[in-house]
Amino acid sequence: MQGLTDIHTHILPGVDDGAKNSSISMEMLKIAWKDGIRQIILTPHNKPMRHNVSPESMHKIAEEMTKKALAQGMEFKFLLGNEFYYRSDLSEVLDGGNVCTMADSAYVLIEFGPMDDFEYIRGGVYQILAGGYRPIVAHVERYQCILSKPQRVEELKEMGAYIQVNAGSIMGQYGFNAKHVTRKLLKQKLIHFVASDAHDTEKRAPRLSECAKYISKKYGEDIMQQLFYENPKKLIADDYI
Repeated sequence: MQGLTDIHTHILPGVDDGAKNSSISMEMLKIAWKDGIRQIILTPHNKPMRHNVSPESMHKIAEEMTKKALAQGMEFKFLLGNEFYYRSDLSEVLDGGNVCTMADSAYVLIEFGPMDDFEYIRGGVYQILAGGYRPIVAHVERYQCILSKPQRVEELKEMGAYIQVNAGSIMGQYGFNAKHVTRKLLKQKLIHFVASDAHDTEKRAPRLSECAKYISKKYGEDIMQQLFYENPKKLIADDYI
């Protein structure tokens, strides 16, 4: 299937702080379709001590979404994942099997707290790697320890982590610091994925095309192809990047 792939979204209705209901979910899909997105990895939050949506429920809701989208002329390919809030037993949670890695691959989308220190993030990355998984650090530009020292991203990448940033950050929607850091990381070729992290139909909507065009113009067509097409394809195929 041609088109853009969005690897980090909160479009599944009623399961986390993303789409509150099916109506909002469908409006988000209309925005994504118009933007040229054709493949979507559904990544609802998975947090400790919470009632998290099960893979079975995710699959059922995704099937219903597929049918509703098709009825409106939108043929998406949905894949399942989770955005895991890091905790010390996350490897055991993953081994337990009642959660979703990214598109049933070894890749795992992981977020940390915005004020977590770098040693904690680095230790979390190491633990996930030691468990045999490939950690994708979600929206790395949100962490204060990275904003203060962006060079730390290179250390995470050298460890074996994969780096995801939000398209909105690159385009300046979340302030100067996030824009400055993400563009610096782009220039240094330290980013593997650009995603929408879509939660709604307004500021956090599922849009990637404007950012893809900007990156192609500013950093080159090859970099854009890698971030928006080649790397997501390798993720879904469970290939190394």
